[in-house]
Amino acid sequence: MAQGLIRRADVDSVRERARLDEVVSEHVTLRTAGIGSMKGLCPFHDEKTPSFNIRPQLGHWHCFGCGEGGDVISFVQKVNHLSFVEAVEMLAARYGVQLQYEDTGEGRGDRPDFGTRRRLLDAHAIAEEYYREQLGTPAAEVGRRFLTERGFDQEAAAHFGVGFAPEGWESLTGVLRGRGFTEAELTASGLVSQGQRGVYDRFRGRLVWPIRDITGNTIGFGARRLLESDKGPKYLNTPETAIYHKSSVLYGLDIARKEISSQHRVVVVEGYTDVMAAHLAGVTTAVASCGTAFGPEHVKIVRRVMGDSNPSAGLRLNTDGRGLAGEVIFTFDGDAAGQKAALRAFEEDQRFVAQTYVAVEASGMDPCELRIQQGDQAVRELIETRRPLFEFAIRTAISQVDLDTVEGQVTALRMAAPVVARIRDRAMRPEYARRLSGWLGMDEGTVLRAVHDAARSEGRAAQRTEPQRPAPETPAAGAAGEEPAIPAARLADVVSPRDPVGQVETQSLAVMLQAPRLLEAEKVATLPDDAFHVSALQGVWDVMLAAGTLLDAVEGQLHAARYLEQVLEIAGETVRPLIVEIANLDLPARDEDGLRRLAHSLLDRLAELSLTREYSVLKQRLQRTDPSDAERHQEIMARLAQVQGRRRALRALQD
Repeated sequence: MAQGLIRRADVDSVRERARLDEVVSEHVTLRTAGIGSMKGLCPFHDEKTPSFNIRPQLGHWHCFGCGEGGDVISFVQKVNHLSFVEAVEMLAARYGVQLQYEDTGEGRGDRPDFGTRRRLLDAHAIAEEYYREQLGTPAAEVGRRFLTERGFDQEAAAHFGVGFAPEGWESLTGVLRGRGFTEAELTASGLVSQGQRGVYDRFRGRLVWPIRDITGNTIGFGARRLLESDKGPKYLNTPETAIYHKSSVLYGLDIARKEISSQHRVVVVEGYTDVMAAHLAGVTTAVASCGTAFGPEHVKIVRRVMGDSNPSAGLRLNTDGRGLAGEVIFTFDGDAAGQKAALRAFEEDQRFVAQTYVAVEASGMDPCELRIQQGDQAVRELIETRRPLFEFAIRTAISQVDLDTVEGQVTALRMAAPVVARIRDRAMRPEYARRLSGWLGMDEGTVLRAVHDAARSEGRAAQRTEPQRPAPETPAAGAAGEEPAIPAARLADVVSPRDPVGQVETQSLAVMLQAPRLLEAEKVATLPDDAFHVSALQGVWDVMLAAGTLLDAVEGQLHAARYLEQVLEIAGETVRPLIVEIANLDLPARDEDGLRRLAHSLLDRLAELSLTREYSVLKQRLQRTDPSDAERHQEIMARLAQVQGRRRALRALQD
């Protein structure tokens, strides 16, 4: 179901109230770097010389090293690996902005209003605190023994927030009612169940693990059966609620996200204790799905945190355009169910740019069991001895038949050839086809033809089921099947440091975007529509003209930050990063008076350059004019004199 959109006015309020310098300084050590500018080491790439700039008054940041940039919301998104909505909600909670959600046009959506969401999160925070306190009580001895037997001490339990739900029917319910929560709120939270006589605790006599979103908010619980009297399922999770959707939640992601981002690796295990065991063994990128198979929504989350997006994200590519920097490693039990889960994961492999692997312990132990029996090193070795997921899928497919018979070999080939054909890296397909021929004991040519035929069949099937779209004019530069993205302009690519005209034009745009109040309205108004020689900078000027409010900003009727937002709002994807970069450019001025003098000088110089170009164009036009066309000749001569007069007047003012 579609989620409601946050009202535009509320998003604007978040941008206005959230202090960029305050938010960024929690991740970057900032120092003053000129008028209205601060600088530090970029948190998004390794560097020794600071190239990360912010302008608090404009509410924008930019790194001149890696090219990343944006506003306070985009910074929170990137540094915390959040979606836009999650970032807005985080900032809104911090700066006291009340959010409201609008209908998307497809129904109200399942996202609660901000007040309701806050109440549900508060209820879960209280529940987590209560459960953790209960783990230390005599009644929780069975729970502590369960943890100890699996190698988890008190410190480990505290680190992962493990708690204990008492056996009583209204233990937690009573606590929440005492804190002012209504029965309707309790029901909506998923912490209680509905009975004939009212609500009662959903989790009773169980160990509970808090399930948190990527920001660390507890949104649900997973509970493990401990008592023989408990006839419920082995694991019981929070039901679907307004804040908990199991298909888009990964247990342990709040703890693992920083390591996943820095290592470009994620290890997907099967349960809560496996996540704990992996982290305690040093595999700090482990996560697990919550009561459901690893699916498309989980893929989206992992890709976002890993930076597993496309070539523009900075991933090293092979000839097929596929990223090699990231790894997704699945661990499964060695039984039939684990093999089935691995084959399901292979279907999701197509959604990743990163390479996918599988790690299955030979005797079938999961990471928790392996750690208990063989120690932390064994868990780390299990992950390091991973195998490519498609190899595991191929071997699993052919293991189901008798390869000692011709019939079995043919059947296995028919099962395995489509698996090889689905390997996205085309350079690997022939090699795995050759390996398959060895595993089957069949002629290499026969296997290669079968793989080729399977690939053609899948291609035809895809053409029948997918909508057609025009072929790109240039070869795709991204992952297989993706349209090539037009690269965003970078200042270093469009203006040479040794180009004096380009530098004047760049600095002129910078002062217009950073401090329009220091400009003279008359000078800005007289700039022509084609005032810039560098085409990329002319593109920026075109966007500024289209915004139509530069004079309002110059005259102080519009705040510079709001003007910049209006410019960025109508800018295309290719020019927007260039605008942000220019808006964060350091200008050669020590104070505001110096910046004002620089602004006047730059606009005069920009106007003079425009007049010089116009004069040159007219001179060339005059040379091409037929001398017998006296009227046309006289018209051009008059315009030349006019331009020359304006240029002399401008130079006189500068003197």
